[in-house]
Amino acid sequence: MRAWVVRRNGAPDSMSFEDLPEAATPDGMLKIAVAAAGVNFFDSLLVAGTYQQKPELPFIPGAEISGTVVEAPSGSGFAPGDRVLARLQVGGVGGGGYAEVARARPQDTLKIPDAMPFEDAAAFFVNYQTGWFGLHRRANLQRGEFLLVHAAAGGVGSAAVQLGKAAGATVIASVGSAEKAEVATKLGADLVVQHREQDLVQAVKDFTRGHGADVVYDPVGGDAFEKSTKCIAFEGRLVVVGFTSGQIPQARANHVLVKNYSVVGLHWGLYNERRPELVEECTEELLKLYAAGRIAPYVSRRVPLERAADALADVAAGRTTGKTVLVATAGART
Repeated sequence: MRAWVVRRNGAPDSMSFEDLPEAATPDGMLKIAVAAAGVNFFDSLLVAGTYQQKPELPFIPGAEISGTVVEAPSGSGFAPGDRVLARLQVGGVGGGGYAEVARARPQDTLKIPDAMPFEDAAAFFVNYQTGWFGLHRRANLQRGEFLLVHAAAGGVGSAAVQLGKAAGATVIASVGSAEKAEVATKLGADLVVQHREQDLVQAVKDFTRGHGADVVYDPVGGDAFEKSTKCIAFEGRLVVVGFTSGQIPQARANHVLVKNYSVVGLHWGLYNERRPELVEECTEELLKLYAAGRIAPYVSRRVPLERAADALADVAAGRTTGKTVLVATAGART
């Protein structure tokens, strides 16, 4: 099979596209012919060796895929030919999704509706699970509240905008360019602010008539976090999702006290370990929203698997909107 392999930590161009011998599928695992693989910002951190989880070298990156089951253990509930999406345990040269073939645990795999394209399925799991847990589990977002989403045209942000609208919130989108503003508008944001051209804090205060943002969804950190503290509402909730800016902010406890708001963290992966039943509940709810047409991944780029390094570099540099998906056009070769 062909796959991208990380043999030393570094930039995306440190990966190499290789022909690898087909290994036997470990006991209890599914073998999946990859149709599409989602490209996530944290993939670039894994490749660079700066993510909180550090796979042993060498490894194949890519944590979410969609495709067709090729082999399934008895009693797993899956059979060859099933259309699925899967979250992968990245590690070694048999686990990641930037490949023509991947292996996944049955508990991390989900059959997808016939009407769901593989590209949607590859963009569906991580971003929407993160958004659902951040907005509903951590922030307890309520209908009618004001939701501020940073990096609203990106993969994580675009999912949060859609989920916020589905929950009945009024959504304010913060973006960095006119192109991204157009995307956020198409996603349904009620107000779009280009933070490089406009005063974000004042825009939020004006739009909410001084109330401020009840919930802030922040995958950026740095200056975005600091601005959020200046326009958050009384009893507001600031959800820390990540630090795509590369800057980890420091919360000032005296400011949290004086303005009476909360700063809460979201590490979605921990729910798989500690509360997997909540992940199942979330998945059911997300599929219902998808079937009803209330959420749909904004797949802005479909890139051949052979160009994964370029695609990952663009995502890492913030040059993309929505979700970038790798397409394994050649299919699985065994």
